[in-house]
Parts: sequence; C-alpha cells; structure tokens
Amino acid sequence: MQGTVRIELRKGVAGKNGMIPLSLIYSLGGIRKRYALKKLVFEEYWNSKDQRAFYIPVREAKKLLPSLADHFLLSDVEIKEINKEIEKSIAKIESVEGKFIANKIPFSSEMVIEELKEIDADNPKTKIEEPREFLFEFMDQYIKDHETTREKGSLTVYKSVKNHLQAYQKAEKQKVSFEAINTVFFQKFQRFLIKRTKTDKEGNVSPMLNNTTIAKALSTLKTFLNYAREQGVKVNDSYRSFKIRKEKLEVIALEQSELDSILNLDLSKDKRLSKTRDLFVFSCATGLRYSDIAQLKREHIGNDAITLIVKKTKTELTIPLNSISASILDKYRDLHKPLPLISNQNLNYYIKDLCKAADIDKPVEIIRFNGTKRIVNLHPKYELIHFHTGRKTFVTLSLEKGMSAEEVMEITGHTDYKSFKRYVNITGKRKIVVMHKAWGEPEAKLKVV
Repeated sequence: MQGTVRIELRKGVAGKNGMIPLSLIYSLGGIRKRYALKKLVFEEYWNSKDQRAFYIPVREAKKLLPSLADHFLLSDVEIKEINKEIEKSIAKIESVEGKFIANKIPFSSEMVIEELKEIDADNPKTKIEEPREFLFEFMDQYIKDHETTREKGSLTVYKSVKNHLQAYQKAEKQKVSFEAINTVFFQKFQRFLIKRTKTDKEGNVSPMLNNTTIAKALSTLKTFLNYAREQGVKVNDSYRSFKIRKEKLEVIALEQSELDSILNLDLSKDKRLSKTRDLFVFSCATGLRYSDIAQLKREHIGNDAITLIVKKTKTELTIPLNSISASILDKYRDLHKPLPLISNQNLNYYIKDLCKAADIDKPVEIIRFNGTKRIVNLHPKYELIHFHTGRKTFVTLSLEKGMSAEEVMEITGHTDYKSFKRYVNITGKRKIVVMHKAWGEPEAKLKVV
C-alpha cells in the first residue's frame, strides 16, 4: 500500500444507545482524508491499538455496560462482521491504488477516497440494476461482433448454447446470469441437456442431444465466459473448475480403394457429379477445407505448391501439389477461378450421391451416449461422408503412405498433436509402410507354421 490507513472511533458522533460510528482515515503525502464506515461499536468493545473490535463475554459486558439491555450487547458474530467490514474497506483501497499504479496515473488521498465512495455506491446496485436478459444480449452482441472474423458454423454453436440457456431458465424458473454460472450451475445445466428430448412426426420421443454435442455446448459456454471476463464483465470464476468429459469420435475417412473407386467412375454424362468429384478429390489430395477451396485464386498457385492464408486460423500454409491435385487444376485451367464452385450445403448432398455411385456402402456402426444410455446406429458409409471427410482422408492416407505426423501437420496446419493423434491411431497399414520404408520389404512370403 502506498498510503496508510487508520481506523478510529468518531467519539463526537454517538449513535443509538451510545454506539459510536467507525471512521477510516487514509493518508498519502501528508494529506489525510476521512471516510465513514457503515459499522458502529461500543467503545468498550474497541481495541484502539489493534484498530479492531473484540468480543466480550456477556457476563463481563454486563458489568462494563450495566444500564444496557442484554439484547443490545454485541455477539461474537457481530464483532466478526465489524472487523470483516474493516478488512474489506482496506482491501478496496489497495485495489484502487493498484489500478492507478497499473495505469500509471499519479494519485492523491482525495482521488483514492473518491474512488472508494464510487465503489461502495455502485455495489448495492449491481444485482438490482442488471437487466434480466443481460447475458443473452451480451451473447447476441458477441455473435454480431464476430460475424466477419469467425466461421459461420462456429457462431451457430453460440446461438444453440443461447437457446439451451433460455430453455433452462424457463424450465427451472431460475434466472441465468454471469454471476450465477458456477460449478453447480454447470452440473445442473449438463443434466438438463441430457434430459432434453425431441418428438418426431410419428410421435416418437428421443434424446435431443448426445454427450458429444453436450460437451461441445459446455465447452462453448466456457469460452464465452472467458471472453466476458476479458471484457470486464463480473463473472463467477468457479466455473473454471468444472471438468468437461469428451468422448472419442469415429474418424470417417476414405480408404485408398474407396478413393480409387471414385476416381474410376465414368461421369462423362453427369456434369454435376463430375464437378463434385473434382472438388471432393481435390480436398482428399490437399487436405484443404471448403472455406479455403472457395477462396482459392490463381495467385495462390505456383508451379509446385499452393500458398494461402487459411481462413479459419489466419495462418499461412504451403501445400505441395501432387499428381491428383495438379491434374484437377489443369482440367480447369481456362476458368477465371482455379476450380468450379458449388455451395457447401449442396456439395455435401452431392458427395453422398457420388459415394453411393462408387459403391462405398459398407455398414458403419456409430455409437453415441446420452448420459449413460448407449445409442447405436448402423449406416451405409456413403451417408456419413461429407466434404470435410476429404481433409480427414488426406491425413489418414498420407500417414498410410509413410509420411510422418509432423510432415502431415505442417501441410494441414494442425498445431495440436493431441487432436491429431486420433488419425495416427486408426490405421494399422501405416505401421507396415513405415517399417518397410525404414527396413525394406521382405523379399518372400514367410511360411506360417
């Protein structure tokens, strides 16, 4: 602390039953400023040396204050409350000094006390004046402010979280505010999401969300609370200790034989699927997301590589061309743009048609959980393939062909090996490839005994 603080009794101003108000005196540079605290105490309960109140047992207090009715004698709890108020006021002064110092603002004793008055004046109003919909309005503003810098899909998640929070508030009849969102709230909100259901046209009731979607919603809420804190919003910090359990997801990617089936399709009479194949296979051969293929320009393409600023991460990537990606670019060399464009939504529909035509239909089991309930669904593989499968295919096939994880991450722009590792774990072929590359292939088949 830069200045000094002293707590005194204002003996000239006695209150009810002879209780005396407490006064805080702050001194800095020889200038003293007085600030009235909201506590009163009998002089008999005050230690002027320690500048704190102390408890006196009832029997002894009666002797010191014989004319005072018993119910006016101060209890141990009341004494603690008085001292707590003193400590809080001193802590506020230290905080005010800290802000002035951090902002390199010269300050006086008068400035510190004025700031303390404003803090104490605002505190009682905080809960009363906070609008009921403040958190939701703040979320709306967050979405609006990030429309030009964030992917549309990621902002959709924030809209979903807002809808879930509003549904929770209505169902639980409990206001959702920044200060109310603590660890206990996260536990209740998670249970609420698990119990949410939907009804189809036939009247069948099923869980609305699986554990993976719930984990994403909770993680998004944490991210939003972190942002609010950075913007100076008062947030209950205990939410940070809530642990989100994330389940491992299946990696849906094409095998080399499936990619070959797509490449070998005769689509000479189907322009729609022909363009779809070129765009999808281009992603399989480069690892590029749809957003980056959509922004691709001629100036991004050199003789042997594509160099561009990735839209999602705003980082520069260099993707070497290979026989497949180069041949597709050559096919459209007369277009103004390097590749024809189809909307992402339509492309995802067309890719299913493409993969179905290529007989990519082996059954794939998808397992999800809603709370502890295990939900199993069986799908033909083509139903599970969309444009982003191309990026996953590039990663898995590159690893199978013997490229190291570090080399693939350098091309795709992955920075987190923890999330990338699931690709490394799914293929046994890679072990064979890298073993043969390092030690050579066996010249003859071994006889199995």
